[in-house]
This record gives sequence, C-alpha cells and structure tokens, in this order.
Amino acid sequence: MKPINHLVITGHDLAALRALYGGLGFTLCPQAQHPFGTGNTVIQLHGAYLELLSVTVPEDVVEHRQGAFSFSAFNRDYLARHEGFSMLVLGTQDARADIDAWSLAGLTTYAPFDFSREASLPDGDKVTVGFTLAFTSTPEAPWLGHFACQHFLPDYYEQPQYLKHANGAYAVEDVWIVSDRAAQIAHHVAVFVGGRGVPEGGTIAFATPSGRIVLSDAESFAAAFGVPPPHPGDGPHLAGLTIACRGGLGMMAGKGLERVGSRLVLPPARAFGTALAFHAIG
Repeated sequence: MKPINHLVITGHDLAALRALYGGLGFTLCPQAQHPFGTGNTVIQLHGAYLELLSVTVPEDVVEHRQGAFSFSAFNRDYLARHEGFSMLVLGTQDARADIDAWSLAGLTTYAPFDFSREASLPDGDKVTVGFTLAFTSTPEAPWLGHFACQHFLPDYYEQPQYLKHANGAYAVEDVWIVSDRAAQIAHHVAVFVGGRGVPEGGTIAFATPSGRIVLSDAESFAAAFGVPPPHPGDGPHLAGLTIACRGGLGMMAGKGLERVGSRLVLPPARAFGTALAFHAIG
C-alpha cells in the first residue's frame, strides 16, 4: 500500500494560512513559488508533510487540457467554491508505472507531469527539488483532488530543524474523505492506494504506512470531530485530518480547540474549511 506523502490545504491568503498554522505551534518552511501560479509553505512531519497553498500568480496557472490534469487549475477552481483541504497525495517510487497500473485497473489517468523548482536550505543555500506527478480522478468525487508524487530529492522534506514543532506534531495520523456516498468510491481508492480497506460502522479505513485514509459517512465524521463535515455539496471530499503529537497537548490551551474524545479539534469555520485535529501519542 502506498504511503501518504503530503496533504494540500488551500486558502486565498497564504500569509493568513501561515499565521494560523504558525500560531498553532507548527514550524514553517520558507515560502516557495511553483512555476505554474501557486505558492506554498511546507510543514514537515515524519513520513509526510502538509502543504499550505494559495494561487499567488493567477496569470501563470496552467489550464486543464485533453489528457492532462492541472494541479494549479484544480486548486484555483476549488478556491472559487471555498477554501479547504483540496488534495491527498501519495508517495511513489515510479509515477509512470502507477499511471499504467491505474489505467489497466480502469481508473481515469492523465499524462505524467514533471517539474522542478528552486528551494532554500536553512543556511540560505539553494537546491533544486524535482517531481513527477501521476494524477487520477473519478466523476463520483469531482472535488477530491488526489495523485501520486515521485520525489527526486526526498530528504529535503525531512530536515531535522523543520521536524521540531512547539506543539509536538510528529506525523499524520488520519485523513478523512466524507460523504454519505463515500463508500461508492471504495474500489477507486483501493486501486489508488494499492490495498484493501477495512469496513467498520460508517467508515472504511485504509492503513497506509504513514497514516490512515478513512472513507466516512457524515455521522461517523461528526462523532470523531464534533462538527458536521464542511462542504457537503462537494460529494466525497477531504473534510479533516488528525496530527499525532508527542509530549502532550498542553501548549494548545487557550487556542480555542474543542476536546472531542481523545482529539483536540479546531473546527472548519476557524481553520480555512478543514477540521484540524490533534491527538497526543505520548
């Protein structure tokens, strides 16, 4: 089963996204710019990372075309609807092989997308990070962005100085795809991740090497996060995530999070359209 590689959380104002996540105790990497109109800030965790994203140069956005999926156009169009958790990205060693395998299994696929950009190291030196992206989609979940990413400099995304967070953030624990029709995309997700899910109540969970992907109905999501899922009109969509934290959650006091079972939750209304939860793991 493929691991979760990173999660894309998009908003209109990248500075505001940075302020929220920095205020919650995350260590932020320097802001970066893609060559296709989006800018980002990465939050590095063990095994995966968060990507805070905005459309920063609209005139550089690349449009979708026949047989080619555009990362920047998808996020621009997503933001035209609302802010939120726009894309789930898996890690891969061979993006082109994934496209071939998904196509053989009946999934909609697109041409591989190769790109690189300049990145900054903490000492100010510059390096080039490169990627090949393998996209898929399903008409049953048009606003569920998902693809696999092959990194050509993966160590850049696990630098010791960026893995230390004041809130103890350590890893992605789970990712929730929510709709009362979520079970209808279980086969698609199984092919995408390369493994079977385990049904339990109103959920189907895929235990990847770097966090669970949970297909959930609205009731099960509300029980876990204490709020209804955002964006119910989107069909099966990314609604929330949980960050596993070490060392307790004491620094979260006074930040307006609600306790729901073993989670502390910042509701979508205060987190740019995403239910953001924290869970202490020791």
